[in-house]
Amino acid sequence: MAVDRRVVRVSPAFFDQLDAQLDSDRGSAGEPSATDFLVIDLPPIVDRFATDFEALPEVVPGVPAARVLVATGRLVRAVAVYGILAADDSIDLIGVELDP
Repeated sequence: MAVDRRVVRVSPAFFDQLDAQLDSDRGSAGEPSATDFLVIDLPPIVDRFATDFEALPEVVPGVPAARVLVATGRLVRAVAVYGILAADDSIDLIGVELDP
């Protein structure tokens, strides 16, 4: 079934992982805050999951419901975001790993 755009939700676990990696305030040397990441780097990631989920690599080969996007960000050197296809055909973002 072709889907133009799926609904993407961000899970509490995603926010917990993000908060463990980035502070709530910008660093003294300009390091991004968690809010900076959410506003600047997360929207294009959400768009990729919403429109191109099946093209993303499987987290575990043979398990098509779990996908990962590895990308560069505007604020971070690299980011890996993990998403799962839900029963209602939406995507839940469940994890994030950053290389600031």
